[in-house]
Amino acid sequence: MTLEFLREERVTHGSDCAADGSHSEVESRNHDAGAQVEDLEESRKHDAGARFVLKSKGSWLHCGYHLTTSIVGPALLSLPFAFSSLGWVGGVVCLIVGALVTFYSYNLLSLVLEHYAQRGHRQLRFRDMANDIIGEKWGRYYIGPVQFIVCFGAVIGTILLGGQSMKSIYLISRPFGSMELYVFVAIFGMFMLILAQIPSFHSLRHINLISLLLCLAYSACATGGSIYVGYSAQAPPKDYSVVGDNQDRVFGAFNAIAIIASTYGSGMIPEIQATTAPPVTGKMFKGLCLCYTIVLATFFNVAMSGYWAFGNKADSTILSNFIKENGHTSVPKWFFLMTNIFALLQLSAVVVVYLQPTNELLEGFFANPQKNQYSARNVIPRLVFRSLSIIIATTIAAMLPFFGDISAVLGAFGFLPLDFVVPFIFYNITFKPSTRGAIFWVNNIIAIVFSVFSIVGSISAVRQVVLDAKNYKLFANL
Repeated sequence: MTLEFLREERVTHGSDCAADGSHSEVESRNHDAGAQVEDLEESRKHDAGARFVLKSKGSWLHCGYHLTTSIVGPALLSLPFAFSSLGWVGGVVCLIVGALVTFYSYNLLSLVLEHYAQRGHRQLRFRDMANDIIGEKWGRYYIGPVQFIVCFGAVIGTILLGGQSMKSIYLISRPFGSMELYVFVAIFGMFMLILAQIPSFHSLRHINLISLLLCLAYSACATGGSIYVGYSAQAPPKDYSVVGDNQDRVFGAFNAIAIIASTYGSGMIPEIQATTAPPVTGKMFKGLCLCYTIVLATFFNVAMSGYWAFGNKADSTILSNFIKENGHTSVPKWFFLMTNIFALLQLSAVVVVYLQPTNELLEGFFANPQKNQYSARNVIPRLVFRSLSIIIATTIAAMLPFFGDISAVLGAFGFLPLDFVVPFIFYNITFKPSTRGAIFWVNNIIAIVFSVFSIVGSISAVRQVVLDAKNYKLFANL
């Protein structure tokens, strides 16, 4: 079973006519593109969120940039930590399965979106897909809220990571400095107040190209740093055993699976595809190929080199393993600072990408689609409510510096269903593959297996929150 086979099957189900020659095929494509543009503009006349935030002007390259920023973020620096609960075999297998399943599921979502776009009903949001495919109640009370919680939770967690990264840079420069974590979180949040005002998802294309380059840069640095430490005279003893009793190992394994799922998660594939200009056919597939080329070049190198160097002593982010006491580092100090700066800069791009579903929702409530996007009537509410969303996220990040534990819950509860379960359900309902065929059963099996992982992963993540609760303190200086 290949993706090309799926694409051919979709065309068989969804194409009303076939071009007999190259000339008629070009005419058909041009006519379809023109019809899609007209239908899209008509549907957006009364939808401020779609009209102002989800502008469909991008190419497949822009789509690839957005995808890469939403998937390949500094969270990948936690992969060696996930390996410490899975071991070599379990870690590598989970990483490969995560890549295969998400690449496949994201392509299935793309095929469903293309199917509706070719029929003059382009879906721009995850909740739009749910409304049309499984019912309005599912879209309003499950898919929509879960996506919002996951994406806004990612904003909070990323702002916290930004503050922690700034604090690491500060402590290396001034080992006995007295500034606390919440100060750095607030500083990073103030910077995000500016970037949050970028008007549309499409406007982020150049920022996300820089983000793509930055993720390659800090991943290469993390990999190189791990190899440097692993071969150094002060290399830590390498122990690859999974520690703990049987219960701790089981829950630790499911928690690690939730971390890997969160790392591969996007939660906003329809919104990203909405940024592409009509006709949309094939653009998402090219964008995903670009994105997963970056995934292969970063996830596996960082995970395997970090786990090789530090074994079951790998910290929650591999950069923490490079820090010694009193501001000393196990890699050259300039190298450590450079790696942190690369990660810090990319975090700002990740925040604004995951803020887009919130922006779209706010524009839908408070903007007037009949007015110009840059009129005072629309600019003032945009400035107020986007700033308010960043202030709320920054406040939560500063108050709850243990939000990493909560993020594992969000990953198991949100990313796993949205990215590992729902796409297969949407595809089977939309295209109704034969129950005698492999596609139907492969999709169902994947959906069932990852539904179980989602439930058990949520329990495991909540258990970890309970175990760590004794260390929780508001505005703690972690």
